Amino acid sequence: MQKQDLIAPLQERIRRSGLTEPRIAALVSGGVDSSVVVHLLTEAGYRPTLFYIQIGMEEKGFTDCSWEDDLEIVRHLAHRYDCPLEVVSLHDEYWANVVQYTIDTVRRGLTPNPDMMCNKLIKFGCFEEKWGKDFDFIATGHYATTTFIGDQLYLATAPDPVKDQTDFLAQINFRQVSKLLFPTGHLLKSEVRRIAEEAHLLSAKPQG
Repeated sequence: MQKQDLIAPLQERIRRSGLTEPRIAALVSGGVDSSVVVHLLTEAGYRPTLFYIQIGMEEKGFTDCSWEDDLEIVRHLAHRYDCPLEVVSLHDEYWANVVQYTIDTVRRGLTPNPDMMCNKLIKFGCFEEKWGKDFDFIATGHYATTTFIGDQLYLATAPDPVKDQTDFLAQINFRQVSKLLFPTGHLLKSEVRRIAEEAHLLSAKPQG
């Protein structure tokens, strides 16, 4: 796939907004999907601000090699593409909302969906209230797309039937959808991996 084909959906989405110099926040984890998001945004001519959100046990003094490695990858990504990086904490909000929701749901004998609630309440809720409000768009590596029906933007499925994540985004509202960019959402996982390998990204090695 040629470069222009890779970034065309992203450029068209931003063009429809009418913004010529959009302020973009990219949520990064150190994984291959969000790393390729940053790559495609910069290939399209944008300079996003990267946000690494801490929600785990590291905030309580526990050490975990995984998150330290992830953060190192994110820092390398920011340096390589000359993007600002902010490491922010939503630990308390995550535990007060998502973890408590999970506990309460199990107690009622139901099956919780913490990923869905994390997207609704944390990534596109608390993050938006604290930092996202200063940006025109929030870019993520979710396998999902958006489509216009008339003038209304709707969440739509990804072409990868295995990796499609729209079920985890099902509870976000129209306002939240209107700010979201899915730069890799139109790609298959194998294509994302290939882009990472060709760009020599640190996250290119298979991790799941």
